[in-house]
Amino acid sequence: MKEGDKAPAFSLRGSDGKLHNLQEFRGKTLVLYFYPRDDTPGCTIEAKEFTEQFDRIAGMGATVVGVSKDDLDSHSRFCSKYGLRILLLSDPSSEVIKAYGAYGSRGVFGMGTLRNTYIIDSNGIIVKAFDRVRANGHASEVLSFLKGMKSAGK
Repeated sequence: MKEGDKAPAFSLRGSDGKLHNLQEFRGKTLVLYFYPRDDTPGCTIEAKEFTEQFDRIAGMGATVVGVSKDDLDSHSRFCSKYGLRILLLSDPSSEVIKAYGAYGSRGVFGMGTLRNTYIIDSNGIIVKAFDRVRANGHASEVLSFLKGMKSAGK
């Protein structure tokens, strides 16, 4: 997926036990981030930083949602262990992960989920694609982009 593309629809269960779909975020900005696995070093850093920036990102009118192939039990343990405030969606078949282009070679780790983030505007269009991001500092990078978006009146 690249900037200007229509975001693929999805319907996935979340860490809150509910079914979530792209349509429910219509009219809002969605920060949809894909990550390889719950409770691993890089993924934990990224999730904790998004939680730390949760209020600031919400203040920009955006919602953060993470997606991995982990099951809901894993998401629940991960959220509880680190006090995560973000919604995590489970994509065990990797269907949505692949639809967004967040699946590919991870070098020595083989094929799997790539650490990609997509900012989706209120009309369902990808306005920013961050490919193969570094976990450390990424939430701040997203927040900076959202601030620029807001100051540009988008």
